[in-house]
Amino acid sequence: MFKKMAALLFMLVLVFATPGFAQDSQKESRVEGPVVRSSKDNSTLTVRVRSTNSERTVHYDSSTKWVSQYHGDKKVNNIDSSEVKDGDQVICLGTNDEKGEFHATTVSKRLSHSPH
Repeated sequence: MFKKMAALLFMLVLVFATPGFAQDSQKESRVEGPVVRSSKDNSTLTVRVRSTNSERTVHYDSSTKWVSQYHGDKKVNNIDSSEVKDGDQVICLGTNDEKGEFHATTVSKRLSHSPH
């Protein structure tokens, strides 16, 4: 009986210690607000987070997807990173690394409809 319980315990430890069986530790996060400043050299955007009125540095790389979209519109346009300027409203989706740095997988430039 003891051998069976020990074997079962060993298998449980093995399953949960194996990557892929454990839950994903990187939960997708969101940073939203106006771009305060950008640095192409450092591949970062500094965004003023609306909810906390604090600044958050958003890191990006060659795998980051850049899009634009009008508020309330379903159509999404692919853009280049150079089209995001200081003052633009953005929604950045990504993950926080072990150092707490936010790395964007998608940066969405929010477009506003011009008054008619």
